[in-house]
Amino acid sequence: MRKTFKYRLLGNRQTFANAEKWLILCQRLYNAGLEQRISIYHQSKKAISCYDQIHQLPELREAFPEYQEVGSQVLQDVIERLDKAYKAFFRRVKSGSGKAGFPRFRSRDRYDSFTLKQTGWKLDGRYLSIRNVGRFKLRLSRPIEGNIKTVSIRREVGKWYVCFSCDKVPERKLEPRTESVGIDVGIKSFCVDSDEGHEDSPSYFRNAEKQLRVRQRRLSKRVKGSQGRKDARLLVAKAHEKVVNQRNHFLHRVANHYITNYGVIYIEDLNIKGMSKNHHLAKSISDASWGKFFEMLNYKAEEAGRTVIKVPRFEPTSKTCSACGAINQELTLSDRQWVCKSCGVLHDRDFNAAKNIRRVGQTLQELTYASG
Repeated sequence: MRKTFKYRLLGNRQTFANAEKWLILCQRLYNAGLEQRISIYHQSKKAISCYDQIHQLPELREAFPEYQEVGSQVLQDVIERLDKAYKAFFRRVKSGSGKAGFPRFRSRDRYDSFTLKQTGWKLDGRYLSIRNVGRFKLRLSRPIEGNIKTVSIRREVGKWYVCFSCDKVPERKLEPRTESVGIDVGIKSFCVDSDEGHEDSPSYFRNAEKQLRVRQRRLSKRVKGSQGRKDARLLVAKAHEKVVNQRNHFLHRVANHYITNYGVIYIEDLNIKGMSKNHHLAKSISDASWGKFFEMLNYKAEEAGRTVIKVPRFEPTSKTCSACGAINQELTLSDRQWVCKSCGVLHDRDFNAAKNIRRVGQTLQELTYASG
């Protein structure tokens, strides 16, 4: 299986300055490639291919000697990245899904990585050497597994990281479990499961809003282009980075709990993008990051040998009585508890929905096995 391993990089000022220089050169090449594509289309209504642009790189390196220090595969990856942006644009145009989003020119702050493939780098234990850049020390928090296919150097909020994309990573299957669970996600409670377990929503962004508001106001008052503005922008980015790290830690912990203890996990196929159009709930939904949680469940389940099954979004899991199957059409979003008029059972809204998600998921699973 394919897997990416990410580590923090340590090094001296000169090494990081060289890496920064490579980023600037790659950003200029990306913009030049985009400008060339736009100009050719305006002049002849034709397109230049990724293959043709890559074949022009030797001429570029002769005309601009500073590019001779940058690895040829790094420059090729820049052109391939631009080509992917174009293909994604045309794919969105063809599908007609919202705004197509034509590829944009990148500023220095918005071009933050370069990638090496087979050559130009050497890994020696905790040390990574890149030709014409320097030697980095890795915070090797876990061993690198599989065969390294690409090495990407990234700059994030003043820090530097390396991502090793590895192939043939050995799978780590967990011991088989027969237990199954249905999970209902929400805003007040991040999730409630059919075994009465629940996780309160940590609301990391909501808790950090006061600090973010102060730092963003300071940023808006700084003079554009000044060192003070750069420092203020970095403080805002660090505040956002802390929120992201806290949220990711929470999501990993919850996802690992379910992957470890259950063999089959049932979730709802929510239209998160559509739900986020509700201006009263959009910020809370984004803060909860249900989509990222479901994504973690899926890839962790694939690695561990577990099964994740999605229940159709139009199933009335909240309105259906899990005891008798009666549907309460009068239930509103503000009703957190309700009594079934048919059997008289008192339901907690989220717990009842989680039990129904498991029931519907088990039915779908049985039908799938029967038809297969």
